[in-house]
Amino acid sequence: MRIFQRSRAPVSSWITKHQLRRAVRRRLLSLGFRRTSDGYSLPSELTKDQVRELHRPSRRALHAAHRGFIGERTFALLRHFADGREINPKGVRPELVEVVPGTEESELFRLATLLWSVPVSGGFGRRLRFLVRDRQNGKLIGVFALGDPVFNLGARDMWVGWTAADRAKRLVHTMDAYVVGAVPPYAQLIAGKLVAALMTSQQVLKAYERKYLGSTSVIEGVEHRARLVLLTTTSALGRSSLYNRLAIPDGPQFIRLGATKGFGHFHLSGSLFELMRDYLRQTKHPYASGNRFGMGPNWKLRVARAALEAVGFDSAVLLRHGVEREVYGIPLARNWREILQGTQERVYSQSKPANDIAEFCRERWLVPRSLRDPTYLRVTRASIRQLLVNGTPLVTLPVQEVEARMPVLNTAAAP
Repeated sequence: MRIFQRSRAPVSSWITKHQLRRAVRRRLLSLGFRRTSDGYSLPSELTKDQVRELHRPSRRALHAAHRGFIGERTFALLRHFADGREINPKGVRPELVEVVPGTEESELFRLATLLWSVPVSGGFGRRLRFLVRDRQNGKLIGVFALGDPVFNLGARDMWVGWTAADRAKRLVHTMDAYVVGAVPPYAQLIAGKLVAALMTSQQVLKAYERKYLGSTSVIEGVEHRARLVLLTTTSALGRSSLYNRLAIPDGPQFIRLGATKGFGHFHLSGSLFELMRDYLRQTKHPYASGNRFGMGPNWKLRVARAALEAVGFDSAVLLRHGVEREVYGIPLARNWREILQGTQERVYSQSKPANDIAEFCRERWLVPRSLRDPTYLRVTRASIRQLLVNGTPLVTLPVQEVEARMPVLNTAAAP
């Protein structure tokens, strides 16, 4: 039996304890884990490429799950992506487009997130999703999404300085940025910083208040009157170049709070996760039936823990992958801490208009990068399509053609 092949419910082939143990060992060793006296561990220092490699199984599984969508919709949606030659960095003028489910914008958001080397979460609870478009050419710069925060986040909780009761009552004042990034060729211009900065804009706060202020919690049945005063986010690949030194003058700043503990299940995802789930299904374990509303974001972690323990592994050891992610806090109000601690009620916002943020980021990062590094000019829609369909690296134009284009594009006046 091919033990990495996903079985369908009901389970067609019986999975033994030894088969699952062998599959777990193979996965860990293939990702560079080393045998230790108490289990398996990674080297203490990992490069970003090594972290990407750890995410390879989950990325492969994600693309397999979306293969039909990629094949059916990539051609139609590709027109929303830019060729490098269509971008004048001095003329980048971003606009925010809120994503509505069931629309082409929703499909474009979905396709854009499939470009990244680290698979993104689908979010849970309250959710706001945005496209960032460039008015100068109508093309996609990037995407971001905000969702309900993780309840237990040590670095955040220590920084805020709230009690358990404070957190339970006022966590609703916060949201977590679970998707943030730019797409090629804007990514080559450090436009990820622009996208991240726009999360803090007045337009996003207005969208939040329009959608959620005064809404009723589905689970608790409580009306929410909570203003949004704090965003949190975590880096994807260890130390963050995206959020590092990101601050809007007289506005929100991205503040490093610490790092996660390197504990989770992403290295056990894809076909191995399905095998663990099938094993639990054989024993009629309740976690095997799938994630249901109200179960929260940690269903997969509970599945992995239950399956590992069931076949004799120490789940606390095998789920400790050691890949720490930086945690950032982004206050949106001058008195954010007083709001979260319950000592004040009136919010004094420090968010800025999207246009002001865009102007700052364009001059601070995009234009200087375009003058130092013309790599963005080498990106074509065909290369983006190849990355989506085949998962292969971007194929870019010859350097000579890029150099021929540089004088025209880098001296053009902003529209």
